[in-house]
Amino acid sequence: MSLFKKKKTEKLYAPCTGKVTAISDVNDPVFSQKMLGDGFAVIPDDYLIYAPLAGKITTIFPTKHAINIKSKTGIDYLIHIGLDTVELKGEPFKILVEENQHVTTTEPLVKVDFDKIVACEKDPTVIVAFIEQAQISEITVQDKTVDHGEVCGEIKRT
Repeated sequence: MSLFKKKKTEKLYAPCTGKVTAISDVNDPVFSQKMLGDGFAVIPDDYLIYAPLAGKITTIFPTKHAINIKSKTGIDYLIHIGLDTVELKGEPFKILVEENQHVTTTEPLVKVDFDKIVACEKDPTVIVAFIEQAQISEITVQDKTVDHGEVCGEIKRT
């Protein structure tokens, strides 16, 4: 038995500046019905995306609209930028990290041209989904406007 216990509750940091909202409010049933896991969303006001939990980049999607990360405490999550943005074939996204890179909550992962996303009539909402539902028991977020890196909620691990 280990003498050290990992914290069961961790703070979640805003992945971008904007308005935090419940994942159930996202205008896509895959996310709002939590088919990819529970989480939260941010309606962005800025062009940089950050990790809400420090960890290691496990996958960068070829279309650059999504990144998988495994947190330092083992929580697997997805950052998905916009709805139906896979159709834009990576054009509005500039990836600033690499797979297997360790990241903190203070270094940018992606620079996004949200104006282009909106001009293409896509929803710019940034979604954070915790894809391994057995890893978490509860997520709480604060419905408020935040700056990136500001605490916006917490996650309780199982």
